[in-house]
Amino acid sequence: MKIGLLVCDHIQKGFSDYSELFGSLLAEYEFVNYYVCDGNFPDSASAHEAWLITGSKYSVYDDIDWINRLKAFVREIAQADKYCIGVCFGHQMLGEAMGGKVLKSTMGWCVGVHQFEVIENRAWMIPASPTVNLLMSCQDQIQILPPNSKVIAKAPKCPVGIIQIGDKMLGIQGHPEFSIDYVKYLMEDRTNKIGEQTVREGMESLNNPTHNDILANWINSFITH
Repeated sequence: MKIGLLVCDHIQKGFSDYSELFGSLLAEYEFVNYYVCDGNFPDSASAHEAWLITGSKYSVYDDIDWINRLKAFVREIAQADKYCIGVCFGHQMLGEAMGGKVLKSTMGWCVGVHQFEVIENRAWMIPASPTVNLLMSCQDQIQILPPNSKVIAKAPKCPVGIIQIGDKMLGIQGHPEFSIDYVKYLMEDRTNKIGEQTVREGMESLNNPTHNDILANWINSFITH
């Protein structure tokens, strides 16, 4: 299966781009790249059976042409009854485009490795796991859920960690595609914004294991179940 990759930012120089990151995470799929952040959009939401929206340094509530256009395209994906996976910014994009609300978290930045508690098991969550550890790098979070949605997993600093909207939309606030090195780089680069104490705690958390392989299996099962 080909997945349309809606790329919402460019990775910092020296690190693999989103197409490579998701190509490694979900190696069984062929990704077709659309750099929507550069204004390159697909002709139709029916061009692929599944779509994946990447992370971004931008906020989904920024009044920028390509972000507003992407919100409309997400709704077209829903109308076309295609699968759509959103990761970090993409997760928030699903929430905002489908009728929810995204704001800066009152708990501040969420960085490093965080453990998420699975609060609603679904048939596609194979292998089943009561918790998953995910790399995080976000300040914005979904604050108001969109209609027809369920929170699947939560963490103390991220109450809407994994969300399912309807039958074919899955949002993941964490970054199963990122490496420890890249998250470490982002924390170091954004220390002034994030705050030294939060960065220190985030760095210490990088000693914990991550479960990117479990999330890869869940994504695969979600779009094939």
